[in-house]
Amino acid sequence: MKIVQIDEKHINGISIRTTNENEMNSEKARIGALWQTFDNNVSVDYKNGKRVYGIYYNYESDANGEFSVLAGTDQNDTSTDELEKINILSGQYLVFEAKGEMPQVVIDTWGKIWTYFSNEEAEYKRTYTTDFEYYKNQNEIEVCIAVK
Repeated sequence: MKIVQIDEKHINGISIRTTNENEMNSEKARIGALWQTFDNNVSVDYKNGKRVYGIYYNYESDANGEFSVLAGTDQNDTSTDELEKINILSGQYLVFEAKGEMPQVVIDTWGKIWTYFSNEEAEYKRTYTTDFEYYKNQNEIEVCIAVK
């Protein structure tokens, strides 16, 4: 883990609204289908350095409330004009880095995040503003959690 200051970043993508409780139930989970829709409908220019992000935002309250998830890219061109536009807010983020096979590495990393923030003595506290997954390549991610 490391703490970093991140500047506002514009992301274009497709979103859904969900809860962590729903995502733990295979019949109600929506994030997997969101990523399939994104992968099938959005062409990302990886060769020219464009990357994919998963943005968590518009939190109703905390980890127990509803929130929105956007599967998106930092690509800005005519192919993204019809996509939703979200801003990763500037601020301080705690970064969890991981390598491994997708999607298991994402699931495992979120497990580490839940463990860290469930500790009342954790040095950093979540702000529940914008959090995001940054997909560096096919088997490496950074999950950035906005903190106080």
